[in-house]
Amino acid sequence: MNNIDYVNNICVNAKSSSKEISCLDESKKNLILMSLSEEINSRRVEIKKANSIDIEILKSTDNFSNAFVDRLLIDDARIDSMINSIKEIIEFKDPVGEIKNIEKMPSGIKVGKMSMPLGVIAMIYESRPNVTIDASALCIKSGNSIILRGGSESINTNIVLSNCIDEALHKNKLSKNIVQLIDKTDRSIVNELLGKNNYIDIVIPRGGKNLIKLIDKLSSIPVLKHLDGICHVFIDRDADIEKAIKIAINSKTQRTGVCNAMETLIVDKNIADKFLLLIEKQLNSHNVEIRGCSKTKSILNDIALASELDWSTEYLDSILSIIVVDDCYGAINHISKYGSGHTDVIVTENKKTAEIFLRNVDSSSVMHNASSRFADGYEYGLGAEIGISTNKLHARGPVGIKGLTNEKFIVLGDGNIR
Repeated sequence: MNNIDYVNNICVNAKSSSKEISCLDESKKNLILMSLSEEINSRRVEIKKANSIDIEILKSTDNFSNAFVDRLLIDDARIDSMINSIKEIIEFKDPVGEIKNIEKMPSGIKVGKMSMPLGVIAMIYESRPNVTIDASALCIKSGNSIILRGGSESINTNIVLSNCIDEALHKNKLSKNIVQLIDKTDRSIVNELLGKNNYIDIVIPRGGKNLIKLIDKLSSIPVLKHLDGICHVFIDRDADIEKAIKIAINSKTQRTGVCNAMETLIVDKNIADKFLLLIEKQLNSHNVEIRGCSKTKSILNDIALASELDWSTEYLDSILSIIVVDDCYGAINHISKYGSGHTDVIVTENKKTAEIFLRNVDSSSVMHNASSRFADGYEYGLGAEIGISTNKLHARGPVGIKGLTNEKFIVLGDGNIR
């Protein structure tokens, strides 16, 4: 079968099966997920064997690196993590079908909203095979069908995981087309998939910035995405210094290569002399390279002078840019110019200043006196997340089960006419 017919067949089946999954009640969806966790547990040896093949192939290519291998690796601990993630999703209340906020209008009709599945989701992702399970489980619980297109580097692992999902659906007498894995690695298939806006309702990419930019450029379907995680922590003049150092260090160093790590530290000029000397010692102890504005460099003489490019760079590394500003509004203006809309933090004991920052910074997560590392679906109580969105329509921020639903108006009457 050629690629055009192959993709078209998958999309037709996904659209058809989306009607089937959208009508299931919570107990049935939970039975599927329980069967899936049992399948994964019983096929541990098979999963790890397939994964070892993928890793051996990767090691023979130019793309080999320890970090890449770590993202690809599936061991018993990660299998346990997948199973636990499914069990958490089972515990979440079914987001579909509930009618909320019913109000009686002057005309006598009652108006409310009902949450409904989005329909067909295409998930395009790299490296991490656990996404195959997390995304599928979230879509099953939220009543969506899903098309999975993982990276070629994890194809053998993904095929076995997909077989686990197929078997769980089969055991519960449901179509395997509810979850479909694209088992061809030809890159042209992605281009074909992104043109199927008459079948697919939303595309969710997970991977590097280049992948997400390419998908966003090529897709005729809405894309739930974030490109950069240029996250800021602003230390206000009324900050508790000890608290501020703890938050800033955790935001930067707890994990540097993630999208919710701090990339720029902003400091109020009124506390810059004291704070910067203290934070420099802590950053040096974590081997963080500092690049600062001219005011920062006048206080910390041994650091590099930041360039204009630094303010708009997501380092994903042990590098930090620091800028000194006049006040909270200076911080807001800097974030507005250089931020990516991901996560931004203010550290202050001044409630009024915090309110100004929280209201005026237009990011998907804005925090007061907390590390940027909390911008995560699990930490927000969403369970497994399917991605993070900086979009302004539909879902924004970490996206869990509820982000995979939409709402429709429900109108209740008793013979009412207008």
